[in-house]
Amino acid sequence: MSEALKGVKILDFTHVQSGPTCTQLLAWFGADVIKVERPGTGDITRGQLQDIPNVDSLYFTMLNHNKRSITIDTKNKTGMEILERLVKTCDVLVENFAPGAMDRMGLTWERIHELNPRMIYASIKGFGPGPYESCKVYENIAQCTGGSASTTGFRDGPPLVTGAQIGDSGTGLHLALGIVTALYHRTHSGKGQRVTCAMQDGVLNLARVKLRDQQRLAHGPLTEYSQYGEGIPFGDATPRAGNDSGGGQPGRILKCKGWETDPNAYIYFITQAPVWAEICEVIGEPDWAEHPDYATPKARLPRLNEIFARIEQWTMTLDKLEAMEILNKYDIPCGPILSMKELAEDQSLRETGTIVEVPHPTRGAYLTVGNPIKLSASPAKVERSPLLGEHTDEILTSVLGYSADDVVAIKASGATEPKRKAAE
Repeated sequence: MSEALKGVKILDFTHVQSGPTCTQLLAWFGADVIKVERPGTGDITRGQLQDIPNVDSLYFTMLNHNKRSITIDTKNKTGMEILERLVKTCDVLVENFAPGAMDRMGLTWERIHELNPRMIYASIKGFGPGPYESCKVYENIAQCTGGSASTTGFRDGPPLVTGAQIGDSGTGLHLALGIVTALYHRTHSGKGQRVTCAMQDGVLNLARVKLRDQQRLAHGPLTEYSQYGEGIPFGDATPRAGNDSGGGQPGRILKCKGWETDPNAYIYFITQAPVWAEICEVIGEPDWAEHPDYATPKARLPRLNEIFARIEQWTMTLDKLEAMEILNKYDIPCGPILSMKELAEDQSLRETGTIVEVPHPTRGAYLTVGNPIKLSASPAKVERSPLLGEHTDEILTSVLGYSADDVVAIKASGATEPKRKAAE
C-alpha cells in the first residue's frame, strides 16, 4: 500500500493550531512536511500549556505529527537563501502568520511565483478582504465573528463558544481540501496558485444551517425551536436554541441515572417521526402513538417540552449506555454524552486508529487523535512530532543538496542556530 501524497513536499510556515492542523493532515496522507521554525524557540506552542517541565507540550505534539523540523533565521542572509532554495524545491507553501508577515519577510506571492511557478501558496487568515482583514484572530474570535457563538447557548443566556475547535482546526481542514484541489489542478495546468481560507468563512460554512434559519424567519416562526412551543415570539435574527436539534427532527439532551453526581450522565434523544410509535412504547405512553395531540410531528411541536419531560422520566431510570442499548434496538436515534476520559479509554477507537498512543523521546508516551479520514489503499501511520531542529542537517543535505562543509558554514553564519560566542 502506498501513501496517497507521497512525493509532495510541503514548506510549512505554520504555527499554533489552524495551520498545523492542515499540514498534519497532509503529512498523515504521506506528504513530506518540512516545518520551518525559529532557532532556539520554535513554534510557540512547544512551551504553551506544558504539563511536564522542559519538554514539548501536548499542544505542540498533537498538532505536528509526521513532520520534519528545520530551524532557519529568516533575518539572516544565508537563512533567506536557504528559504528560497526550499521554495524552489517544494510543491506547497502553507502559512498562517498575521496579515503582511510573509510580505515583510520578502516572500510575496510574486516572489514565490517567480522562484517556483508551480508552487501552491496556501494561507489562513482571520478575515477575507473587507473592513476586518488586518485584524488578528484566534479560535474564539472566529467563532464569535462567524455566526457560531450568536446561535450557541440558551435563549435567556449569553452567547457561548463551543469546545470543538471549529475556528482553528475547522479552517485548517478547509485549507487542506483547497491544497489538494490545487495540486490536482496543477496536474493539467502546470502552474501553482494562491489558496486562501479565512477563519470567519470557515466557521460560517460550518454554521450554515443557522443562515438557513435566518432566511426562514422571514416566512414565519421556526417551529422546531423550543420557544415556538412556549409561545415566545421570535426576533429578527436566528436565536440561540439550547440543545434543540439543528435539523427538522426535534432533539434534546436528557438526564440519565446518576446525573446528580456525574456531569456527563446524559443522553441526546431525537424524536424521529418514523419511530414515534416505538418511542411511545419504550417510555410507557403507547396511547400517544395515535392520540391527535401527539400522533403527528406538527401536533407535537407545541408540546415538545411536555414530551421531552416525559422521555426524561424514563431516561433517568437508566444508565446512559443502558438507555442507548435499548433505544438502538428500536432504531431510535440517540447518543450518550461521552467525556474525554471515556473516549480516551474506548478500545474500539484505538482499534480504528482514531485514538493513538505515540512514543516520544523526551516526554514519554501520550495519546493523540489519529487521522479521522480512513483511506482503504493508503492507511495513515501516526509518527511523533519532531524535536526542534531535529532534521535541519538532513534537510540541508538530502533535500537541498548542501555538502557537509556547506552545513558547517551555514551553522557558523547563524542561519540555522544561534551563533556561539567566542571563548574569552
